[in-house]
Amino acid sequence: MTDITALRPQRLLSVRETFGIDSNMKVPAFSERDEHVPEIDSVYRFNPDVTLAILAGFMRDRRVMVQGLHGTGKSTHIEQVAARLNWPCVRLNLDGHISRLDLVGKDAVVLRDGQQVTEFQEGIVPWALQRPVALIFDEYDAGRPDVMFVIQRILERDGQFTLMDQNRVLRPHAFFRLFATANTVGLGNLNGLYHGAQRLNHAQIDRWNIVASLDYLAADEEVAIVQARVPSLADDAGGAMVRSMVAVADLTRKGFEAGDLSTLMSPRTVITWAENVEIFKDPALAFRLSFVNKCDEAERPLVAEYFQRCFDLELKESHRLSVS
Repeated sequence: MTDITALRPQRLLSVRETFGIDSNMKVPAFSERDEHVPEIDSVYRFNPDVTLAILAGFMRDRRVMVQGLHGTGKSTHIEQVAARLNWPCVRLNLDGHISRLDLVGKDAVVLRDGQQVTEFQEGIVPWALQRPVALIFDEYDAGRPDVMFVIQRILERDGQFTLMDQNRVLRPHAFFRLFATANTVGLGNLNGLYHGAQRLNHAQIDRWNIVASLDYLAADEEVAIVQARVPSLADDAGGAMVRSMVAVADLTRKGFEAGDLSTLMSPRTVITWAENVEIFKDPALAFRLSFVNKCDEAERPLVAEYFQRCFDLELKESHRLSVS
């Protein structure tokens, strides 16, 4: 990897001009793009409140956690802010296979002048801590307890990190930034949607300076995103179909809130449905393959009813509802 230790932000960007948010804030940005900077998604829609929270993290070195249901674009939101600031960004998924050694580092055998020698290789935390990098802990509430306590120390204001194997204390780079995304706020799998989510130590949750909640987009914005992702549906006929698709998704979300469904359609699912419509040329078949088959069999008639309301077409699953 290219050494980016010496990089510094060299300009200030207007939040109003860059993100279209009514704010006089100016945020530091890097002049040049590095290989660690995410690609800009020109059709991404920013949630104003969450964007301001993330920008506060970049401007004032606040530890920011973004919480929300799946498919709302939590990680992408942070990445797209970083992309527009040219801020190097590294995303780490805290799945069950991430160990303490992956975060901290470990001894490894390497070749030096044709000889095998053992030397300490830094993990992702000390590497990022010493560089102007935005480190994102993805699926933060899925991390193992022993791993989470490694992170706890860098959540402090000074954020120093001790490498015990090296007898070194690392001080964070002036432009190191820390973010996290989570489906829950450390309360565990309360609604049954997020198997593997852990209950987190409240003392650690308390160390996050800002917790932003990212909800699903307004219907018009969701329609615009789906059409941008699937240009073949960007005409008037396609727009009418996409609006019906988003209406179905909204009904599943309301059904989930009311306890009628155990799952819901995220914007990601709607985009997948639209892409499958492009393949199969049949919204009913695409809907069945994209979402219905993921649902509990007992709930499929209700999902079919949602589809019938919005498309005025019946799925075969709807007949099971009339029989029952």
